[in-house]
Amino acid sequence: MESPKYYDSSSRLSQMSDTKETIGRPNPSQTITDRLHQQLTIGSSHGSTKKDNRPLTIGAGKAFPPPLTDPENYVVEFDGPDDPEHPYNWNFGLNAIFAPGAGRASKTFGVGPEVGTLGTTLYILGFASGPLIWAPTSELIGRRWPLTIGMLGVAIFTISAAVCKDIQTLIICRFFAGLFGASQLSVVPAVLSDVYNNAQRGTAITIYSLTVFVGPFSAPFIGGFVASSSLGWRWTLYISTFMGFASVTLFILLLKETYAPILLVAKAAAIRRQTFNWGVHAKLEEVEVDFHELFQKYFTRPLKILITEPIVLLISLYMSFIYGLVYALLEAYPYVFESVYGMNPGVGGLPFIALIIGQLSACGFIITQNSSHAKKLAANGKVAVPEWRLSPAIVGAPVFTVGIFW
Repeated sequence: MESPKYYDSSSRLSQMSDTKETIGRPNPSQTITDRLHQQLTIGSSHGSTKKDNRPLTIGAGKAFPPPLTDPENYVVEFDGPDDPEHPYNWNFGLNAIFAPGAGRASKTFGVGPEVGTLGTTLYILGFASGPLIWAPTSELIGRRWPLTIGMLGVAIFTISAAVCKDIQTLIICRFFAGLFGASQLSVVPAVLSDVYNNAQRGTAITIYSLTVFVGPFSAPFIGGFVASSSLGWRWTLYISTFMGFASVTLFILLLKETYAPILLVAKAAAIRRQTFNWGVHAKLEEVEVDFHELFQKYFTRPLKILITEPIVLLISLYMSFIYGLVYALLEAYPYVFESVYGMNPGVGGLPFIALIIGQLSACGFIITQNSSHAKKLAANGKVAVPEWRLSPAIVGAPVFTVGIFW
């Protein structure tokens, strides 16, 4: 009997990783962009060398078959930008509502207003921490399940906060509700990036921003009327819970996967089942997750970019100030209009309607600018220049400042 031949998986994978782009593949620039994006997010590691150094055999005394002549020919791709399977060609406020009820929750548990506001503060802290988990997860397993699991976690921890018996449980549950809720904040923009191309994405992101800001601005007077009624502050959380579970149901029934590399994995699996050609695979299947590499990319690299790139630092400071001010207003408005002017929580939240009108006006302005952006994009060979998107911010920044002191 012929002695079995051994297979060095590390050298085989190195050979596959060194292959070049095949000439004539549809839309090669998009392919290169997708693969570079993959390397910068989940990495390009092919597993631990300690694990791969162990020689492997097929077993039963079988000799190992010859390697694929050109592994790149077995990598599944989309058939160009017009492929109907590509997401580009498809047809197509749970956080702040508790804020008005925080004061009544403080009275229920016999604590001061400063402690009571931790329910909102720690929710925001969870929101800030969550993207470190959900962003890389969505690159590994796709968008659908992080969105679904995140919304389910929001619903579970929100109803836990609604039925809690002490302030400690309330605060802890609010933190984890924010942590899970961050999945929507960090993954939904990625979904829009999956589905819309550069010419359409600006409008989609603008409409999405309405939910990010109009939701928190609508919640105070809705939550205020609920908290001041016979229902009580707990119903501000029950309402969020019902909406959360309804969203989970819709996600399970209707939400489709949009992340192109995951779609190609499913496509490759279908081709393997049909043809019994087990060499067919998606590029994502060549990568074995290295958690050390993930840690470096999602903790070290963002800090390095923040320090070394002035534009990233300045925009981050600007956005941090805006978000901080938004949530400061959620606490300041009720205090001013309830404590100073004697309004009830519902009426005291109505001044937020002015902020909603401002948000709608700004979004309308940005959408009208999108046609000029599309013309620039076409003239530049469909290559986007980030600075093109700064013009609304140049107008909005001074208007924003004047509005604070109006």
